[in-house]
Amino acid sequence: MKLTNISTGNLRRRLGKTLMLVIGLSIGIAMVVSMSGITLSMQEDMEKKLDEYGANIIVTPRSENMSLSYGGVSVTDTSYDVQELHEGDAALISTIENNGNVSAIAPKVIGSTKFGERTVMVVGVDFKNELRIKKWWHIKGREHDVLGLAADSPIRNDNDILVGSDAANTLGLSAGSAVELSGRKFNVAGVLSENASQDDFALFLPLADAQHVLGKQGRVSMIEVSALCSDCPIDDIVAQISGKLPHARVSAVRQAMTLRMQTVDQFIRFSIAVAVVVLVIGALIVFVSMMSSVNERTKEIGVLRAIGFRQSHIIRVILTEAFIVSLAAGVVGWLIGSLSTSILAPQLMGTHGIAFSPAMLSAAALMALVVGLASSAYPALKASRLDPIEALRYI
Repeated sequence: MKLTNISTGNLRRRLGKTLMLVIGLSIGIAMVVSMSGITLSMQEDMEKKLDEYGANIIVTPRSENMSLSYGGVSVTDTSYDVQELHEGDAALISTIENNGNVSAIAPKVIGSTKFGERTVMVVGVDFKNELRIKKWWHIKGREHDVLGLAADSPIRNDNDILVGSDAANTLGLSAGSAVELSGRKFNVAGVLSENASQDDFALFLPLADAQHVLGKQGRVSMIEVSALCSDCPIDDIVAQISGKLPHARVSAVRQAMTLRMQTVDQFIRFSIAVAVVVLVIGALIVFVSMMSSVNERTKEIGVLRAIGFRQSHIIRVILTEAFIVSLAAGVVGWLIGSLSTSILAPQLMGTHGIAFSPAMLSAAALMALVVGLASSAYPALKASRLDPIEALRYI
């Protein structure tokens, strides 16, 4: 008689208890899977929303600067030995070790020029990356209002520009207006909605055109970097960029990154705490069930020992039962947890549900096996130590 057959036979004879054990453990696994999926979804959703705060690393030319100011009022500002940033510096940032954590690199050149009798502020940008960083921009286009990142963004041609709300009001510009700067003609593709920042007063041109208008070919005034650092220290990225650009000053916007890191860490800690509690409860369910099963099967185990079964055989029979139950619970728990996540994630965060993940299935099965076998170890050891004489009481 094979030991596996004994184990499966015992599970079939106690089908009701077996199903209850599978359900009890699978609920614990389902909660862990669901919490992991929801936490992952919340983390991704949080990172997307936090990206709307814009750049969190600023790269500016290095200079020996002595600035005296208080409360936003500048008393004096003396700069000397000013270095310069070049357009190629932006490409160097993408070669740092942690480049996978960099979501957008937005170089820009800033200056002023004449528009008729007025002096206007011109900002040259790479619109593709600028719109990725400034996701809060709403652009009033020629056809309808659109969000900057939308597929139907009004920036379609090389000579298209955007105008800040205050600049548009002051200069009498609107979508479709023609603008001539330093002998070059541009078309206003859209007007930015007011956002209470310096963007309201600027004219945004394509980077190369702005460099030409301002006489700063190949140069940039600053580079904004948006970094996703839920799994890396921001200081590492700053140090790596500084190493690539020794002539630049690299500063981190600590408020944004601190908020990101703290929020992500809170989600992770909460998920781990819930998972530990649930798994402990699942382990107790398995332990109590297996101990009860061993106590109920004293006659059977005693007879097996009396006819020559070794202690190792008894342990294998008990652990095989635990293995089968745990594996089934892992698969069922993964299925329930994945379905729960797919239903709850859109309701909680408005995001798409988590797809069924084979990696999560493997993790759920492994988790269930570890919990089930560990909880059955003592009952199996106790069963193997039963004295064969115990069987005589039932004969």
